[in-house]
Amino acid sequence: MAPKPMNDVPFTVFVVDDDDGIRVSLERALSMRGYRVETYDSARSFLESLGGDRPGCLVLDYGMPGMNGLELQQYLNAHEIRLPIIFITGHGGVPESVQAIKGGALDFLEKPFPQSALAERIDAAFEIIRSQISADRSQREKQARLDSLTAREREIVRLFVERPAETSSKEVAAHFGISPRTVDHHRARILEKLEVKSLAELIALVRPADIAR
Repeated sequence: MAPKPMNDVPFTVFVVDDDDGIRVSLERALSMRGYRVETYDSARSFLESLGGDRPGCLVLDYGMPGMNGLELQQYLNAHEIRLPIIFITGHGGVPESVQAIKGGALDFLEKPFPQSALAERIDAAFEIIRSQISADRSQREKQARLDSLTAREREIVRLFVERPAETSSKEVAAHFGISPRTVDHHRARILEKLEVKSLAELIALVRPADIAR
């Protein structure tokens, strides 16, 4: 059975191929393995249906009329649409496969290929999606904690991150013209709000870009 997603939205295998026989065959074979499958006969029809947050991977024919597979890949990359892509082709050569992989494709399978090989790539693609979802969730949670800081606390965190060698209470107090006791109070509140136990953990967690605004 296909692996289940980490969130409530099911993962989908989007098959885009202008060959009716290939689409029907892949939809049947993948559905029997437990995957949720949608098929499209062109890149344009796929793009017209693509909307909202529908996690999944793209099984994409390279040599289609109109917008070909590589052009669709370039479009998705340009619009920052994150879909792991598995190219399938009956006539692609080395230059095309190299270009596809450079563009971020997960693999480039030549027809005919074993269904088990495609399933392995799809499972790998779903693992990539899981990692992306987990990373996005962690970033949102971290940003929410940062947003809970007061203006002064953010200034102190920025100093910690940008000058990790100058984090003593006396040094921070001198920088802001406040008392070391006040710095200690802010430090305790910051660690509590960010859910970290030490400045070292804070510095490892927060990037300068996280507190730039």
